[in-house]
Amino acid sequence: MRRFSWFNATSLTLGFAFLYIPMIILILYSFNASKLVTVWAGFSTRWYGELLQNEAFLNAAWVTLKVAVASSTIATVLGTMAAYVMVRAGRFSGRTLFSGMIYAPLVMPEVITGLSLLLLFIGIGLDRGIVTIILAHTTFSMCYVSVVVSSRLVSFDRSLEEAALDLGCSPFEAFRLVTLPIIAPAVISGWLLAFTLSLDDLVIASFTSGPSATTLPIKIFSAVRLGVSPEINALSTIMIAIVTVAVITASFVSKRASVRQQAEEKAAVRATG
Repeated sequence: MRRFSWFNATSLTLGFAFLYIPMIILILYSFNASKLVTVWAGFSTRWYGELLQNEAFLNAAWVTLKVAVASSTIATVLGTMAAYVMVRAGRFSGRTLFSGMIYAPLVMPEVITGLSLLLLFIGIGLDRGIVTIILAHTTFSMCYVSVVVSSRLVSFDRSLEEAALDLGCSPFEAFRLVTLPIIAPAVISGWLLAFTLSLDDLVIASFTSGPSATTLPIKIFSAVRLGVSPEINALSTIMIAIVTVAVITASFVSKRASVRQQAEEKAAVRATG
């Protein structure tokens, strides 16, 4: 382990300050009584009350949550399947093309991805709305899930699966009863990452959204052009709180699952030994 030094401590402090001080300022000014976001006029929660009466922001937030939950869930299923194929299937015809299609969104500019999806939806005659946003977010977030899950599958002890197969499980039952519980922390992490990416996306959603469905980042970006409103500070504070709770909850569940699975692995190894 590296020794403690003032240089390391200062670098770490400056890094965290650069990341979190703007968020702290935003949270503080969401309780500002003044309409001017840069002038403090006392503590007040009036902007949270007015936010609850702003139907445009509330509708956009509801659309964003629905899109994030749906797209992250679909991306987690598809990304887990893709990771399993990449790690367990070995070499097969078209593997290079398959892996390239999975990992392409990682390096593809979002503008190119959004424009290509827009042309696709127009070409097949699919009206832009919540469905197209879900499809777009699933496309670019699936690769992140695949990377996270595949990294766990690479270090997975396959003797546990083989033991389940020897005891009479089918390949699907071995995956469902043995493999999936063990890689569950990685699957949860992939879902959380896809959920966060969907909440944060602006570029791709701007290409694939329509009048019937507008996400919250697009709504905030449009409103900021006319000046930052205290309601936006309040809305951003609520989003930060939701993401913080989700991250803490997912980390807690993932840690408990990891500890339980390590204990089960040790017990299984002792039993087979």
